[in-house]
Amino acid sequence: MFLVQYTADNSRTLNVDSTAMTLPMSDPTAWATAMNNLGMAPLGIAGQPILPDFDPALGMMTGIPPITPMMPGLGIVPPPIPPDMPVVKEIIHCKSCTLFPPNPNLPPPATRERPPGCKTVFVGGLPENGTEQIIVEVFEQCGEIIAIRKSKKNFCHIRFAEEYMVDKALYLSGYRIRLGSSTDKKDTGRLHVDFAQARDDLYEWECKQRMLAREERHRRRMEEERLRPPSPPPVVHYSDHECSVVAEKLKDDSKFSEAVQTLLTWIERGEVNRRSANNFYSMIQSANSHVRRLVNEKATHEKDMEEAKEKFKQALSGILIQFEQIVAVYHSASKQKAWDHFTKAQRKNISVWCKQAEEIRNIHNDELMGIRREEEMEMSDDEIEETTETKETEESALVSQAEALKEENDSLRWQLDAYRNEVELLKQEQGKALREDDPNKEQQLKLLQQALQGMQQHLLKVQEEYKRKEAELEKIKDDKLQVEKMLENLKEKIYREMTAKEDRKRELTDYQKNENCASRMCASSQDSDYPLEKTLNSSPIKSEREALLVGIISTFLHVHPFGASIEYICSYLHRLDNKICTSDVECLMSRLQHTFKQEMTGVGASLEKRWKFCGFEGLKLT
Repeated sequence: MFLVQYTADNSRTLNVDSTAMTLPMSDPTAWATAMNNLGMAPLGIAGQPILPDFDPALGMMTGIPPITPMMPGLGIVPPPIPPDMPVVKEIIHCKSCTLFPPNPNLPPPATRERPPGCKTVFVGGLPENGTEQIIVEVFEQCGEIIAIRKSKKNFCHIRFAEEYMVDKALYLSGYRIRLGSSTDKKDTGRLHVDFAQARDDLYEWECKQRMLAREERHRRRMEEERLRPPSPPPVVHYSDHECSVVAEKLKDDSKFSEAVQTLLTWIERGEVNRRSANNFYSMIQSANSHVRRLVNEKATHEKDMEEAKEKFKQALSGILIQFEQIVAVYHSASKQKAWDHFTKAQRKNISVWCKQAEEIRNIHNDELMGIRREEEMEMSDDEIEETTETKETEESALVSQAEALKEENDSLRWQLDAYRNEVELLKQEQGKALREDDPNKEQQLKLLQQALQGMQQHLLKVQEEYKRKEAELEKIKDDKLQVEKMLENLKEKIYREMTAKEDRKRELTDYQKNENCASRMCASSQDSDYPLEKTLNSSPIKSEREALLVGIISTFLHVHPFGASIEYICSYLHRLDNKICTSDVECLMSRLQHTFKQEMTGVGASLEKRWKFCGFEGLKLT
């Protein structure tokens, strides 16, 4: 078992008491030298200094109990220790290595979040010369080891049989390990133990959770079955014997409900026929005989209820009278004759008590009035039936109503007295306040009233000026908007005129260029000789008209470097001659391949054929 020992400096040591493992120490001097090399005083496991009475026959020093913080076969998790108390870890001796505890002043080693069902730990900081046998020797104290996966990089994964063994292994995190008594760096290391996530652990945990869920569902099902009301007993089938039994039960008041249910089931099953009709009629007749009994029982219960209501109403009215008396005591104590003799705290308590008593009294009064209203409604319902019983109840209701009116009159009279007392107290307090005031108070009030009147007049003037300025600002804003609109209109007009002028200039320049070209072509055609006409007849241009058209189209396309559609070209030519045909123009331009070329521009729906002038390039080719 785990033992927590408290020392004189209010520290504690965690020990494990078990006899399942004893670790002998053959050479105490080697132990002392190893502790000195680490710069630590040679101490025992429980924190005592090593005693000189060493017994070599026993193989260990007396005074050092053969225990370690982790013992195999221990089936419990270490008890939780308060975090505000420091834990003193002790040295752990193994056969081929020694574990030295970390500095208690250092913070505890960090660990990752514990995975569900974790049974595997990560162990880092192992010595380079550490073997799997040494790992088993150190960690088998924590519990049964199922598997060890050791890496070449000084770390390993250990899987235990149970989850609580992982908590024991985490206790060794931060310990310094030394193989034998060697001081070589390859024989030392600092252990870092942390939770590790393994698929086998997660699978086992999920299986366990599913098993627990099944058990919980089974437990709930059993609980529901236990709490489920038992099913009614089955109804016997109809026979002459059973019919006689049911008829006898119908005559008994205690077994009437059971017999009626059986009779109802038989009728619904269709057991009534010509042979059994008389038997069923006799059972129905005996069931009908219970109607008078049930009516009498209801009348008795109603009478008991009326008596209970009357008792409750009388008790409530008595309580209300006592509340009124208590409130009257508070009001009489609040009068000036007695009020001046009480202290401030006593007056406060009396006023609080008076308010509480009035609130409770009003609640009870409302409840009593509600009962009376219900009685009045019942009385109005009963008046419809003109019977002797209703007349008696009406007389009793009138008597109770008269009593209620008397009680209401008394309560109203007491409330009126209380209000009169309050008014007198207020008048007295106002009179005292007027007496205690200074004679100059009226003058001060007049001055204050005059000052307030002046401030009000000033405020009115300021408000009028503010309204006037707001109106001026609105006018200025309207004027500004009108001026801005006028400026925008003027800008649009100027822009339109400028664009119109530019379009006119462009048209004039294009027209002058075309006319010049046409005149030059005409002059050249008139001055040409007969041999030139022969060459023209042999060329793609068959007449002077076609030559003129070629010149005009060339000048037009030269002005439009990005090309123009055949419709645009023909619209320009129609200004010169309305008889020009679009197909003739397109045929002429297609014959002159070195002068004009056709290209496709645009994408998709905007695809368009355009003609371009390429005469300068055609000169070089020809």
